[in-house]
Amino acid sequence: MTQTRFSIVIVGGGTAGWMSAAALARFAPPGYAVTLVESEAIGTVGVGEATIPAIRLFNKALGIDEAQFLRETSASYKLGIAFDGWLGEGHSYMHAFGTVGRPLGLLPFRHYWARAKAAGIAKPLAHYAANELAARTGRMATGVSGPGIPELPWAYHFDAGLYAAFLRRLAQSMGVTRHEGRIARVIRKDEGDIAAVQTEGGQTLAADFFIDCSGFKGLLIEEELQTGYEDWRHWLPCDRAVAAPCEAAGPFTPYTRSIARSAGWQWRIPLQHRIGNGLVYCSEYLSDDAATGLLLSHLEAPAQADPRLLRFTTGRRRKAWNRNVLAVGLASGFMEPLESTSIHLIQSTIMRFLTVLPCGPASPAIVSAFNRRTAEEFESIRDFLILHYKANARAGEPFWDRCRDMAVPDTLAARIAEFEEACQIQPAGDELFQEAAWLQVMAGQGIEPNGWNPIADALSEEDLAGFLGAVEQACLQTVGPMPRHMDFLAATCASALSSSPELETLP
Repeated sequence: MTQTRFSIVIVGGGTAGWMSAAALARFAPPGYAVTLVESEAIGTVGVGEATIPAIRLFNKALGIDEAQFLRETSASYKLGIAFDGWLGEGHSYMHAFGTVGRPLGLLPFRHYWARAKAAGIAKPLAHYAANELAARTGRMATGVSGPGIPELPWAYHFDAGLYAAFLRRLAQSMGVTRHEGRIARVIRKDEGDIAAVQTEGGQTLAADFFIDCSGFKGLLIEEELQTGYEDWRHWLPCDRAVAAPCEAAGPFTPYTRSIARSAGWQWRIPLQHRIGNGLVYCSEYLSDDAATGLLLSHLEAPAQADPRLLRFTTGRRRKAWNRNVLAVGLASGFMEPLESTSIHLIQSTIMRFLTVLPCGPASPAIVSAFNRRTAEEFESIRDFLILHYKANARAGEPFWDRCRDMAVPDTLAARIAEFEEACQIQPAGDELFQEAAWLQVMAGQGIEPNGWNPIADALSEEDLAGFLGAVEQACLQTVGPMPRHMDFLAATCASALSSSPELETLP
């Protein structure tokens, strides 16, 4: 039997706890003992049902079979997020995964598109994005690429509760020990580190290191260590959400919908067995009762459960790693689910931790660098979310007027300025959202580039039109043979799904 030389206790289950447990069980070397303590009496937030493509890397690293995962989490595929009404009622654009267009010579596609748009010969970006074309027409397949088009990336919609249960079984099969119980007491060492946690039943769980997955309350990171919190509500003023699943109805879309409402936005996430719905809103402009009524009035089918109210403060802990505690998931901060980043932040935090996995007291330099990188990730995502609110055109609605008029972080203001001036987008290489994401949201929200790289002027207008036409045809050729989302999912899962209404065509 391997002797334990470093012990880790995870406080809290749910998606954050069991993702952490499964990753540690898979990658920590022999001698690491991983224990998770949770209480069945404590519910989880459980609204994180939409993901981004990085989740595939996490599942693959754990050796998870995609078909089994899809079956056991009642999942569907996701190719992007449609934003309806953010620029104005009746307008829709998509942040689709993958590339938009293809480069020509030294320049990214966006410069040629900006020049062609100014000349009146460009179509909307949707026509040059294979992922959006597939999403809008309800098609899905894996391993698909085309002329000049790399393989189309995908993510998933899934039931977060079922995913946590799936990972719990996996983690326990790899040696993670689970204890049932609510934490009643935290025991500290003389120097201030956490020594142990004690359950209401009197069980004491001592460890070298603790991972706090206790949700918004931050039992260890905040209630015990008083780490502090950066409040970003002045930039992201939504502070509540009401969620209610309904029966599966309407188009079985391989994308999430984010629908602008009077004081926030509504999500629509199609799963195999239900539609996940929720309304994210600002309580200064909409009461809880009014928000619940607004959500229920826009459901496609009867609700399957009573609406559930969530209160939150967008922001992050001042330190994700404090003493011998790492905060993961909601304990580390909250970014509203506008771009489906909640589960990704769990994944990135725990994978970053594994790269500096301690075997004793951690070096202050390592902890400081870890916290700096974590803060940078949160802040870059924060700026991307703020962009959606800032660049809206819903005039005459107090909430949206406030968002449009607010001052934004200097980092975001600089990004908007460089795009407006010369169609430039220059994210750092390790940022989550890269060029195609920023391009689609800025263009979709009505931010117009006033210039482009002059190298793009070397093409004649005829050649420019021919280039854009060739890109569009390549997207059509790539997507055309793909099967319907429902048919592909059913074949992958070897299950029968009911028929679905037809989807729309490109704008």
